[in-house]
Amino acid sequence: MSNETNRNIYNLIILDESGSMESIKSSIIGGFNELVQGTKKIQEECPEQQHLISLISFNSGGIKYLLWNEPVSKLEYIDEQKYNPNLLTPLYDAIGQGVSRLKEVLPSHTPWNVLVTILTDGEENASREYSGHKIREIIESLKPNGWTFTYIGANHNVEAAAANMAIQNFMAFDASDLGVDVLFNMEIGARSAFSKRISKNVRVEDLNKDYYKSSED
Repeated sequence: MSNETNRNIYNLIILDESGSMESIKSSIIGGFNELVQGTKKIQEECPEQQHLISLISFNSGGIKYLLWNEPVSKLEYIDEQKYNPNLLTPLYDAIGQGVSRLKEVLPSHTPWNVLVTILTDGEENASREYSGHKIREIIESLKPNGWTFTYIGANHNVEAAAANMAIQNFMAFDASDLGVDVLFNMEIGARSAFSKRISKNVRVEDLNKDYYKSSED
């Protein structure tokens, strides 16, 4: 296809690696690896889209950039060496740093959309650089400009946490092996529907609605 029809889809995945994730560590690894396969399939189904992946994990020991702005073909499985939960949850710093870094690489001429997925089983408790108010301001400023944010959480009021950050697409999951399996299956389905809606030139404001309820119609 021509450059006029090609569109970059930037997928930023922000994954909690704090200590409370230890109990579902194996399930998170397995679920993410299923997401790898699902995203590669989406790329095949929507060849006019170029999916680029950034994966960061975070805890109070630091923010790790496991993959940054790479084509989906380079997306690899994670294992226990790459994902080892411990320490506290600097959620706002992870979001702020990841989003700010991604903004710097967005092209000025190629059409694009950004899908930011935040996955955590607990609330913020360790950020030093960004506040909740600042994160809300950032998200509100980006949503009208091709950015879609989703929030997946467990063991806290997920709806309230998402609303506090101006994120309208959220999913609560049960922090168990079965719950993690269900959430990743839903995420893969939602991503597929999202990409197909982009292919149909759905308006930005409509892409930002009902991500987990959207159909392929």
